[in-house]
Amino acid sequence: MEKLGIAIVGYGGMGTYHASTLIPEEYFDLKGIWDIAKKQRALAEENDLHVFESFEAVLEDKSVEAILIATPNDSHKAIAIQALEAGKHVICEKPVMLSTEELDEVLAVAEKADRIFMVHQNRRWDPDFLVIKELMHNHQIGEIFQIESRVHGANGIPGDWRHVKAQGGGMILDWGVHLLDQIHTLVDSPIKTMRADLSFVLGNEVDDGFTVTLIHENGLKSVVEVGTTNYVKLPRWYVKGTEGTAIIEDWDLSGTMIVATGDSTATPQPIQAGVGLTKTMAPPSEEATEELALPTPHMMNESFYFNFYRTVREGAEPIVKNEEVRYVMQLMERIFEEADVIQ
Repeated sequence: MEKLGIAIVGYGGMGTYHASTLIPEEYFDLKGIWDIAKKQRALAEENDLHVFESFEAVLEDKSVEAILIATPNDSHKAIAIQALEAGKHVICEKPVMLSTEELDEVLAVAEKADRIFMVHQNRRWDPDFLVIKELMHNHQIGEIFQIESRVHGANGIPGDWRHVKAQGGGMILDWGVHLLDQIHTLVDSPIKTMRADLSFVLGNEVDDGFTVTLIHENGLKSVVEVGTTNYVKLPRWYVKGTEGTAIIEDWDLSGTMIVATGDSTATPQPIQAGVGLTKTMAPPSEEATEELALPTPHMMNESFYFNFYRTVREGAEPIVKNEEVRYVMQLMERIFEEADVIQ
């Protein structure tokens, strides 16, 4: 087996994570890194990694067959085009670009150069997402008609450039690209209508959170929400089906399903609700429902990096397809255009 020579451009938070955790030594030979920051280059040397003298040196090294772009978002396009034109295959961190127009330019260069260009949409491998994907297929809670996907934190926007609009900051381009990609993967139906609300409560020029509601042509409703000022978090997933409801609290897969038993003789009893009675909002009788464990997720057969390796070496089909990435890029642009912004 011939390893694939790879170099990392951008040795910050994500670049260091790829180097230390994600890139499998079995299939890749990490040739080194390049970063414009002296501090990051020094860190790479401390971690026993080769540091190239310049980005041009990376491109001139014939042993480097592919590069990973892990730089601030606004620099992805220029780096990708230079690398592709130099004959390198490219892995790009998300968001792939700042616009569909930029992405189309890069894809045209990749096609002309006959090189592979793939985006690291790693959240498709998240176990919580794969549980929901399994529910979509096994119909344990019936036909799913509403999916609510949320990521909440209370630390504001981390880092420096993520606060800057020109550099592609904000939560739509940070977490939104992941959650919207997951929904696009789950729901095989075009979007009929959309409503978006962006939050600017922290006073940044970029959104610090958002809520996007999508109505798909098949009738399914998706709610995607990201918040950075949520001191009490809502569940990671809340999914409603015609025969039950599933909830996943967090990435640790804590959660449950409540499903209907189909017992037509079970009727709810009225309860005291505030100063009145209600049967509609009373809990169902014990005979009417049962609690079940969440299904075991079917883990992906191959990792992102192994798939990239096979795509380059064997002509395998990419798991993350560029047309899917482009669709999500267009959706994010539409969200920015149509958002009901309250400042």
